[in-house]
Amino acid sequence: MESYLRELNEAQLAAATETEGYIRVIAGAGSGKTKTLTSRYLYLVEELGISTANILCVTFTNKAALEMKKRIRRQLPDGDLGMITTFHGFCVRLLKEDCHVVQYPSTFIVLDEDDKAAMLRTVFEDLGITSRDLTVQDAIDYIGWRKGGRGYVKTLIDMNVRHLEDLTASANTLKDKVMYRYFYEQRKCYGLDFDDLVYFTLYILQQDEATRRKWQERLEYIMVDEFQDIDKDQYALAEILSGYHGNLFVVGDPDQTIYSWRGADVKFILEFESRHPGAKTVFLNTNYRSVPQILAASNALIAKNRDRLDKNLTAVRADAPKPLYFHARNNQLEADWITAQMRAMAEGGRSYSQMGVLYRAHYVSRAVEESLIKNKIPYVLYSGVEFYKRKEIKDIICYLRMIYAGDDVAFLRTVNEPRRGVGRTRLAALKSYAEEYRCSLYDALKENLETDLIKRSKAMEYVRMIEKYRAIYDQMELTDLLAAVLSESGYEQMLRSCGEEDRLDNLAELKQAIFDFERKAGEEVSLGNYLDHAALFTNMDQTDRASAVKLMTIHAAKGMEFPVVFLCGLSEGIFPGKRADTREKLEEERRLAYVAFTRAKDRLFLSDAAGNNYDGTARCPSRFLFNAEKENLDYVVELDPALIDEAINQISRTESMEKRAEKKPDCVGRRVRHSVFGSGTVIGVPRDREGYIIQFDTVPTPRTLGLNGKLEFI
Repeated sequence: MESYLRELNEAQLAAATETEGYIRVIAGAGSGKTKTLTSRYLYLVEELGISTANILCVTFTNKAALEMKKRIRRQLPDGDLGMITTFHGFCVRLLKEDCHVVQYPSTFIVLDEDDKAAMLRTVFEDLGITSRDLTVQDAIDYIGWRKGGRGYVKTLIDMNVRHLEDLTASANTLKDKVMYRYFYEQRKCYGLDFDDLVYFTLYILQQDEATRRKWQERLEYIMVDEFQDIDKDQYALAEILSGYHGNLFVVGDPDQTIYSWRGADVKFILEFESRHPGAKTVFLNTNYRSVPQILAASNALIAKNRDRLDKNLTAVRADAPKPLYFHARNNQLEADWITAQMRAMAEGGRSYSQMGVLYRAHYVSRAVEESLIKNKIPYVLYSGVEFYKRKEIKDIICYLRMIYAGDDVAFLRTVNEPRRGVGRTRLAALKSYAEEYRCSLYDALKENLETDLIKRSKAMEYVRMIEKYRAIYDQMELTDLLAAVLSESGYEQMLRSCGEEDRLDNLAELKQAIFDFERKAGEEVSLGNYLDHAALFTNMDQTDRASAVKLMTIHAAKGMEFPVVFLCGLSEGIFPGKRADTREKLEEERRLAYVAFTRAKDRLFLSDAAGNNYDGTARCPSRFLFNAEKENLDYVVELDPALIDEAINQISRTESMEKRAEKKPDCVGRRVRHSVFGSGTVIGVPRDREGYIIQFDTVPTPRTLGLNGKLEFI
């Protein structure tokens, strides 16, 4: 037996040497799926003699593809491994060969995000569109959404001046006019953006039988990694390409499906056998990453999900301490506990680089970052911006600086955010005035409010707000001042109208940061003191990255592992998040917690903090802590029985809402009888799902009745 096969366990060997037909490998976290995939590839090439040109191995990231190639190169130092790629990489390869089918040259351009934005800015300029009418990002989002239906491909292929004129004339909205003009600009330069790569490939394969058969015959073996994360278009590609030889090998873990917001559907891997009669399934349940105690908690947690295949990971490593759980009185104490554990381990010889801090959303990192800085522990933030460097945080701190000092940097950041018509032309005029009269830009604005140029903007509203709070800020609580600025500046409303929930969460966390500062500063609290305090964080210099703690969201940590993991913010309303209001969403949140648990190799630390969520509800420990089962965790302090009761009651209320949400299709359309209103028909449920919306026969408009509305279904 070849050496690479001798290194496999029994299940891995079975998966690697099962070559024909539809095969599903359910690979649990840390079970060696990459080793299994690479071993199967080598088995096909070295034992069966299959040419690498006839094998397609699709991974989800370039990093994963490079890692697989690197491992295979150790055994196959020569030869072309170009068919180990991402879905989009494969699509580029197919299009380079066959885009002539849709009258595109092989020299077509792949447009990145900057190219798209630049092209749209040209469109805006030609059409006379300003940011008041539409933003470039809104246009990008709209075009991406419209492309999702795939019906646009023929329109883009056939686009010319006459089609553009006809389509623009018939367009009902400005967004559609921009979209058609963007299509025209794309077609002119034969540019395909990231969305187009998959959609054009599918279009060609579905419309052109000769091309479809050529690729089906060429690709004798197809392997797809991370199959739990594929969307409907990637699934369609895999199905079409494997349609001739019928050899499709998929690897994934339904318990790690965490990208439904990106189109991933766990049903593709769960229903693989029912969609392909005769398909075989191999389970990889031996975990080589985590100690048994971490796996016990992880297995107990994920077992609470319904949409999954039953499996239980087993460990090969020696026993170690159980995951340690700490319930803190507030966010700062939670963060300080985390950094105290880090310092203790560092003093025991463990490097900070072996430690990862994971959280559900970026705003949770604020207290941890502050504690790390205070304790001089180096850290690096992945897939995000350090809290005090995030745009919305810097914007609002600059508003506070305008009230306190009025420096030019703060002025330029705030005067047109939200937009007040103080754009490039007006700013240029203010800068010229300020240079001539040696004054600040803000003073230049105040002195030019009555000029024709400035009068046509909304600059007066900005000045009135700044002047109002300059007069009274030293008599106000900082938290009240912040709330007033967020409201009267229009900044908070701007984010709400754009649906920027993450940025609103960050601002809510800023409110908490200022509240914490007020509590600690006592009599010395002042706006100036707080701005100095914030500057320590915005100006910090994190130069030592070699031995640094890694901070990241759980989504960013997918595919990674750490000897030590700190999972913080385990409170209801944070994790699971407040928008997890259906069983499907809650199960995805639980899968996300499972991914976080299973990133840990040696030690897992779990924590939450008391206090209030941003909607005013009291925080209680996350259901995921209880799902992991008490016998699988060590508690630093025992939870108060009253807190446990409160948590159970809160969890029960949300789960009852989720169950009612599941029953929504059953109740809509049902006839009901009410003691006062008489008979009617259920036409929906309210957004909070606490009741029914009913159109009564005797009342002209619908009525929303709570669950205690004394209804009788008939």
